[in-house]
Amino acid sequence: MQKVKKAIIPAAGLGTRFLPATKAMPKEMLPIVDKPTIQYIVEEAIESGIEDIIIVTSNTKRAIEDHFDTNFALEESLKRTGKTELLKKVKEAEVDIHYIRQKQPRGLGHAVWCARKFIGDEPFAVLLGDDIVQADTPGLKQLIDQYDETGCSVIGVQTVSDEETDRYGIVDPFSKEGRRYQVHHFVEKPKLGTAPSNLAIMGRYVLTPRIFEHLDKHEIGAGGEIQLTDAIQAVNEIEKVYAYDFEGKRFDVGEKLGFIETTIEFALQNNDIKDELYEFLEKKIEEIKIKA
Repeated sequence: MQKVKKAIIPAAGLGTRFLPATKAMPKEMLPIVDKPTIQYIVEEAIESGIEDIIIVTSNTKRAIEDHFDTNFALEESLKRTGKTELLKKVKEAEVDIHYIRQKQPRGLGHAVWCARKFIGDEPFAVLLGDDIVQADTPGLKQLIDQYDETGCSVIGVQTVSDEETDRYGIVDPFSKEGRRYQVHHFVEKPKLGTAPSNLAIMGRYVLTPRIFEHLDKHEIGAGGEIQLTDAIQAVNEIEKVYAYDFEGKRFDVGEKLGFIETTIEFALQNNDIKDELYEFLEKKIEEIKIKA
């Protein structure tokens, strides 16, 4: 059985929720404290054993390529000034990454399809940039371990509230072994009150190349786009696809409130600023109480 060594990171979205900031800057480059969101995703892939990464971009995402490129002048300046910790952080961003353009925004399924020649006939991972996962064992690594055990596609899930089920792909499970579910059906963004469960797909996938047989059809799904969830369901009708309730805390950076909450939580984990930030937050809370 082939090992999972390649990963796709779709990053071609328009980022309209963060306008006007994303008019000139890709949303994937918006920083959580001092690190772009996409770097957290790339680091998770590397820590999970991925050797080749392809980022699916658009013609407005050149900043992503520049970020992961070598900046010789910057590195030499940091060396000369003895800023070794900063130099280490800069070099951590340098990995062997490939790029391909999605010429039209036709949905997540189409973005994954764009990387089909890079993947070839191998199992592969998909990591979405709207979800950052902090876990003792990287979220993607947990899914890869499940793939190694089953030889089947594995979709990362976590539980969401009833009010959130219309925002995600939802799984309809029919058997459970530990944290792993065999799935009867995958549903993309069901209407409120119709979701078959509260297990939501959380932006981490390990897929067999059979998914491309269905993405090749370019079938239009929810929102008038080519949906990856629909193709996963098509594969599920032919061979087993599992859902895995991965361990770890997931941060939603795909919308404004989640992005701000993530920034605050990561800042409180930063030894350089956490004490001052905590004092600031305490003062703000007291001010709010007084005004109330």
